Amino acid sequence: MNKFDVISIGDTTLDVFLELDESDAKVQCGPDGEDCKLLLSWPDKIPVKKMTNVPAVGNAANVAVGCARLGLKSALYTILGKDQSGKEAFEKLKSEKVAKDYIVWDKNRGTNYSTVINLKGERTILVYHQPRTYSLPTLAKTDWIYLTAIGHGHEKLDQQIIDYVDKTGAKLGFNPGDQQLKEGFEALKPIIKKCTVFFVNKEEAERLLGQKADAKTLLKLMHNEGPNIVVITDGPKGSYSFDGTNYYFQEVLRVPLIEMTGTGDSYATGFISALHLGKDIKEAMKWGTTNAAAKLQQIGAQAGLLTRKQMEGFMNGTVKLDFIKDNSGLNVEKI
Repeated sequence: MNKFDVISIGDTTLDVFLELDESDAKVQCGPDGEDCKLLLSWPDKIPVKKMTNVPAVGNAANVAVGCARLGLKSALYTILGKDQSGKEAFEKLKSEKVAKDYIVWDKNRGTNYSTVINLKGERTILVYHQPRTYSLPTLAKTDWIYLTAIGHGHEKLDQQIIDYVDKTGAKLGFNPGDQQLKEGFEALKPIIKKCTVFFVNKEEAERLLGQKADAKTLLKLMHNEGPNIVVITDGPKGSYSFDGTNYYFQEVLRVPLIEMTGTGDSYATGFISALHLGKDIKEAMKWGTTNAAAKLQQIGAQAGLLTRKQMEGFMNGTVKLDFIKDNSGLNVEKI
């Protein structure tokens, strides 16, 4: 049986990107610049500037592909509908060198679907998850399990993952999706406790903990639940991490923004891959930040994800990424 560096677990979707013109839609925010809403005329027909179909995406698939590009032996447990979208997803994952060992076919239901409304680089996503019956296949040994967005009925799967981690000693990375976040902090605690790395953005951290706070407070409260490392991303404000001893901050790389879908996945991909390759937390934050900057230059969650040669070359100054002027912004600070 194969041994893997990382096995990602989660749902896979077909993303359809609809790019709107600023004259046909607007964003309205509260006085503090938060709680923003996308406003469209109701009822009306809204013209679309551009449509792009992107198969084989979703948080788990994005990380599986990203890790494969960074040279890791990568596999994915996901369920695909036995339809045209599912077949296209399968071929895309195969072309990215993601192992097909744990791809399961659902003969009765189609592939998951998302419409991504893109305006000025930001996006609103309408997601449809097919009802699934999740059960962890018999997995080969792997150094990492990466669990992320998955639909209803995953409780059995969660316990199977906990049992696998306990039995094999595999490291666990976890970034909850919308459905898991809706279930609340108490429901997630058993799996959070087992994490080597727990990833959330700042809004998600505040939602789970039920309070608004600064990053250091949120990191500490999350770390108290058991993860070895907590990572909190905060969009253009940068990212933070805490390993129980040291707090770190990494600013973003200033690059032109094309489209944001999958930015968190690209960060997690870089971070996990760096740790797997023996890098420390500071270097892992640099890898995550650089991978996220690369992804921001393309439409779609996997376009732009870096190869190992690109990543390592950029870090040591031998490879130039045209959309990044320099890597001087990659200085991680203790906070």
